[in-house]
Amino acid sequence: MPALEQENVRNRLLRLLPAAEFNVIAPHLTPVELEMGQTLHRAGDPIEHVYFVETGFISALAVLSDGHPLEVGLIGSEGVDGVSIALGAHTSFAETMCQTGGRALRMPASAFKPAADIVPHFRDLLLLYAHLFQIQVAQTAACNAHHELGQRLARWLLGAHDRSGVAELSLTQDLIAVMLGVRRSTVSVAAGTLQKAGVIRYQHGRITIVDRVGLENAA
Repeated sequence: MPALEQENVRNRLLRLLPAAEFNVIAPHLTPVELEMGQTLHRAGDPIEHVYFVETGFISALAVLSDGHPLEVGLIGSEGVDGVSIALGAHTSFAETMCQTGGRALRMPASAFKPAADIVPHFRDLLLLYAHLFQIQVAQTAACNAHHELGQRLARWLLGAHDRSGVAELSLTQDLIAVMLGVRRSTVSVAAGTLQKAGVIRYQHGRITIVDRVGLENAA
């Protein structure tokens, strides 16, 4: 396999590394394809690999006592799935699932933790990302508790748009209902309201963001 070149990497954490530090980490990175619906980690299971997302995005899901998942955060090319290894954890706090097809760079946890300990800029970026992800989880909790569904849906679509980089998203109402922890019928009503407002177009399992600023206002 040819050596991985930093200029071809799309993950923003890895692109921000000084070249010398990237070259330390690169031999441990393996490109992998992510399939829609693929589970990367299950809550409570040991983290054997971390995933630097290149394209697409991943949902971090809290699994409730009745077995139903509820999304608490999104991970795209700005981050890494499994970052809690850098904080000393060994198991996943959430289930992580690919929401779209895409690509990632996989790294064994056995190589990731030592690198996070001894490579200074890498460690600092991982700690900053872990902090920002914690903020995202807190904002998601506040939004779920206090905002009506149309606002929550708008916010979720904005997050998906930010991470996917495309205006047209392959998303079913069933999937969105699971992510937001609501009934499918209520998602249909909320999506219909946003469509009537002219900010999205929804048909055949695809949502197209027509008016980004309008969607931000709706959120």
